[in-house]
Amino acid sequence: MSELKDRLRADLTAAMKARDELVKGTLRMTLTAIGNAEVAGTEARELDDAEVLKVITKEAKKRAESAEAFAAAGRDELAAQERAEGEVLARYLPAQLSDDELAEVARQAVTDVAAETGEQPGPRQMGQVMKRANAAVAGRADGGRVAAAVKALLAPS
Repeated sequence: MSELKDRLRADLTAAMKARDELVKGTLRMTLTAIGNAEVAGTEARELDDAEVLKVITKEAKKRAESAEAFAAAGRDELAAQERAEGEVLARYLPAQLSDDELAEVARQAVTDVAAETGEQPGPRQMGQVMKRANAAVAGRADGGRVAAAVKALLAPS
């Protein structure tokens, strides 16, 4: 069983004992999403830590998008609830890369692809560069931020 899933369950028990409704509800929804991911597909299986982290990241992204939608609709109390749930989930996510760190990862990915192909990659090789950059980032930055950093380096001068 994954350590991250065990930690979520332990924190859920602690939240129940402390009567912390926000954390309890958020962790229950997250554990349900993990359970759904485990039984999705042709046969049930146990998720490893990396897969559990992907589910948590997806849930956190849903909370951020919902908060934005609620705020745009003038539903500030629901937006605040979604943001609070997102903060609970953020405790389980790795620290996000700064813009400088992300730019360095993108530069390294471009350099690696250039060394592999023997020429400086352009916009047509964005897929190859993105594959390397996303592998190096490993969930520490949103895909949109990674794509923007890579695109900035591959843009024709």
